Amino acid sequence: MRTNDELVQAEERPTEPVRPRMTRTRLGIFVATSVVYLAIVVGVLTTSWPVRFDWQVMLFRPYKQWPEIHTFLDYFVVLGQRGPTAVAVAAWLGWRTYKLGTLRPLLVLGTSLLLLNATVGAAKIGMGRLGPHYATSIGSNEMFAGGDIFPSGHTANAVVTWGVLAYLATTPRTRRVASVIAALLALGVGMTTVYLGTHWMSDVTLGWTAGLLVLLALPWFEAPMARAEVWLLALWRRVRERGALVPVPVAPVPVAAPRAPADDEQPAREPVGVGSRTAGVRAGEGRPHLPARPHTARSERTPVTPTGSRRPPNPDRVPRAPLGPASGRGRTVGG
Repeated sequence: MRTNDELVQAEERPTEPVRPRMTRTRLGIFVATSVVYLAIVVGVLTTSWPVRFDWQVMLFRPYKQWPEIHTFLDYFVVLGQRGPTAVAVAAWLGWRTYKLGTLRPLLVLGTSLLLLNATVGAAKIGMGRLGPHYATSIGSNEMFAGGDIFPSGHTANAVVTWGVLAYLATTPRTRRVASVIAALLALGVGMTTVYLGTHWMSDVTLGWTAGLLVLLALPWFEAPMARAEVWLLALWRRVRERGALVPVPVAPVPVAAPRAPADDEQPAREPVGVGSRTAGVRAGEGRPHLPARPHTARSERTPVTPTGSRRPPNPDRVPRAPLGPASGRGRTVGG
């Protein structure tokens, strides 16, 4: 028998996800949902009671009856938009893919979104129904008029995106809890679009059935998803191996020749004597274009400035005697 610690570790260890099969019960629910889908489409095309109920709800104008919740529902309806919900769910399933070591969570999400776009998108374009804000006449079904709201994309996307989390649950209890949460979110998103006046009630009903049909049909695509997972993992493995085997070219490093011992010795400096530098230059080593001449002493050089006073001559000026010992300079007081 296992101990308590072994049982706890076995519960915490990620297990291989169970792949749902198309059982008789699921197939029966799929057929019943398809019948409801067709009944709603026929009822709207024939302008029967679903269209009359649509106009009653539209003329009631719920957004005017409860204006205090309008701001909250403007944000709440984002839970049905395909972009934000797909990013949030893909981030969570990406983490589950890393923990479980399988691509199945992301493949299930991608397959369900492709099925949703193909079925709901085709129905929107094919029936071309106008929304309540663009209705042309009271009591009309507004079909084939160039619209794209039948079925409701917000509602179908909420059913599929949040329902995928329940579809991928690994335990029965988690699946039940996730299914209830997904159903409440899809119900709230659909009724919010009716409150805001962007969809008829029959649009929302058909969106619920369209999203449920996508979730019920997923077991038929489990085998193709398993083959796609094997192929993608093998491709990734080949890419990694090919990248590891390709040698990276490395430039050869040049090897320097060993230096001679004489190169490491410091060069001897030549003693410089007095006048040796000048004599070398004057001898024609530095300036060969000039003739050599002897070096003159300071006393033999021509004075830079002329001797005498620099002031201009003036006839009224008395000439001053030259300074010297005889002129009285340096006389004492008693002299």
